[in-house]
Amino acid sequence: MPTETPTLTEQFAPTPRGARLARHLAVRWMEERGWPPASDGSCAVSLVVAELAANAVLHGRVPGRACALRLALDPVAHLVRVEVADAAAGKRPPASAPPACPEGESGRGLVLVEALAVR
Repeated sequence: MPTETPTLTEQFAPTPRGARLARHLAVRWMEERGWPPASDGSCAVSLVVAELAANAVLHGRVPGRACALRLALDPVAHLVRVEVADAAAGKRPPASAPPACPEGESGRGLVLVEALAVR
């Protein structure tokens, strides 16, 4: 009999407050599965969710439509799948983003995600 994969599926408002809520939900979900908030795993998931949720809110906001967060744990591989969907389902991102300005305050989030994510 296959074991059930622990998942979290939630919607959040396409606002900065909604993105923070997504991050807090992810941290609590990780803690419920044995990763304390200060653990490496929880911190990595928190950062990935925060960056993807912030991008969803900033670049994919559609008034009246929610963004979505889904976390799924693979207990055998000890991996957490993080999925964030923005509200602009039909909008496609550019083929390549311009490089981040070294002195800028933004533009490096996906570099952090890439460093923490397996794929």
